[in-house]
Amino acid sequence: MDGGSKRPGSQEDRENSVLPRGILQMQLTDTHCHLDDERFDPDRAAVVGRARAAGVTRIITVGYDLASSRRGIDLAGSLTGVFAVVGVHPHDAAAAPPDYIEVLRRLAREPRVVAVGEIGLDFYRDLSPRPVQREVFAAQLRLARELGLPVVIHCRDAHGEVCEILKREAAGLAGVMHCFSGSWEEAEHFLALGFHISIAGPVTFPQSTKLVEVARRVPLDRLLLETDAPYLTPVPHRGKRNEPAYLVHTARRVAEIRGISLEELASATTENAARLFGLA
Repeated sequence: MDGGSKRPGSQEDRENSVLPRGILQMQLTDTHCHLDDERFDPDRAAVVGRARAAGVTRIITVGYDLASSRRGIDLAGSLTGVFAVVGVHPHDAAAAPPDYIEVLRRLAREPRVVAVGEIGLDFYRDLSPRPVQREVFAAQLRLARELGLPVVIHCRDAHGEVCEILKREAAGLAGVMHCFSGSWEEAEHFLALGFHISIAGPVTFPQSTKLVEVARRVPLDRLLLETDAPYLTPVPHRGKRNEPAYLVHTARRVAEIRGISLEELASATTENAARLFGLA
């Protein structure tokens, strides 16, 4: 690990001091972050160390294009407890080279790759033309079926169309709706397809009524937790760079919403992640 020994009273001490009491005895899995992001360049190994100290023992780093997918594989090969997901995000669909499926096929066969993603549709930003988004999404679903891997789905302002494409292309596939932001009615549609629902930091925000309902009603055996770090930092760290150690705050809030212990939530979501992604 880099970063050296901690000094008493350091920023790291102060940040870890707000972790829920007893969380260090639990095991959590951050099912979605972007550990390759340049914001982690100064202290990436220390970030993983802080996560482990906080009880987050497994971290899944997720690609959004071919370069980030390769970086994720490298990190999974060098950092304990880190796994990789490879894929082309809808924002980057238009920039995918002609041979992207062949490249992803090779990358997905690397030992610590556990899924294809993040893939899907984003009709909020529309950074790639919608027809291209649809084509790239469907092609990657077919690749996941070919390889027998689960999928990590990005969906923004496109729940109906994502659902229809999954019905058409993802028969028999397992997967997760990453950083779910839809209504309970929309969540029900994806649950009916056999997908998991992943809850991220926004559930801790004051105006999160819709997401609170989803977090309360999703069956416990279909629930996952994530940070999407370095994005979507939960309360009480809003305004700072997010990191996997902060997953404990999201977990605490979801446990509170569901009226169960933090231990029960941690155990269930860790088991769900291990089952879905085949984590050792």
